[in-house]
Amino acid sequence: MRIMRFLPLLAALWLGACSPAVPEARAQQAQDGELADFVLIDKSDRTLWVYQKGEVIRTYRGLQYGDEPVGHKRFEGDERTPEGRYTITYGNEQSSYYLSLYIDYPNADDRAYAAAQGRSPGGLIFLHGQPNALPFDARVPGDWTDGCIALSNREIAELWTLIPNGTPIDIRP
Repeated sequence: MRIMRFLPLLAALWLGACSPAVPEARAQQAQDGELADFVLIDKSDRTLWVYQKGEVIRTYRGLQYGDEPVGHKRFEGDERTPEGRYTITYGNEQSSYYLSLYIDYPNADDRAYAAAQGRSPGGLIFLHGQPNALPFDARVPGDWTDGCIALSNREIAELWTLIPNGTPIDIRP
């Protein structure tokens, strides 16, 4: 009877083990020649658009942010998501979340503002999937990151193949 208490945990671990493999290559293997050259996020609309040569090639809705989603990230620990123009500089397959794409926050203005206040601007802001401990198709409800932008695992897997290093990203309020 003791094992019955652990069946839900065992089932979750098994489902997690059966999740799709991490994509082996980033952006270089984009299908049909699709490759992002710009990413736009509207925080209030919770929407991300992927552009190629001025045309939208993908749209993702239902983005998740930090626990304080309104306003620009100013300081480490404020749990806000940055706003402004940044660059996606690299992908991380070894993330605590299913795949992550690094956004180069803070920029010079962010660092200067935080320094003038005697604070750290924070950092390590990513587009990423859901926590690795969850089954592949599970999703944490609500806003829960520390300032990152979370999507479903399937969505971040697709973005992984579309967004090369060096892609500009504009995050609007």
